[in-house]
Amino acid sequence: MFYMAQIEQVTLDEILTRADIVDVVGQYVTLKRTGAHYKGLCPFHGEKTPSFIVSPDKQIYKCFGCGAGGNVFSFLMNYQQQHFAEVVRDLARQYGIQIRETEVDSQEEQLRVVLRKINQEANLFFQACL
Repeated sequence: MFYMAQIEQVTLDEILTRADIVDVVGQYVTLKRTGAHYKGLCPFHGEKTPSFIVSPDKQIYKCFGCGAGGNVFSFLMNYQQQHFAEVVRDLARQYGIQIRETEVDSQEEQLRVVLRKINQEANLFFQACL
């Protein structure tokens, strides 16, 4: 039987705790503090007026121009065009976090892939209905 490795949730939580979104996004976007948030030009679409907000309290970002949003993982995935595992490994290395992995049965992983595809198709269907 073939097993794959899956990054443990405790590792992801530790990365999210240590990788401050303002610091990470600030490496790629010039941010200016405006009250409790930081504001800048969105790196995902061209704009002249800043609509890209980073919330240090919630550790998320949101662009009110193009709708992009998420956490430090999704920002780097979109900005660097990398897969989730690559982003996790880069951040773990940058912050000195040891990655803990669990072995996952390949049948379980195949089931997850099928369920993700079903979910994506359902999403497309309901978007078309709207």
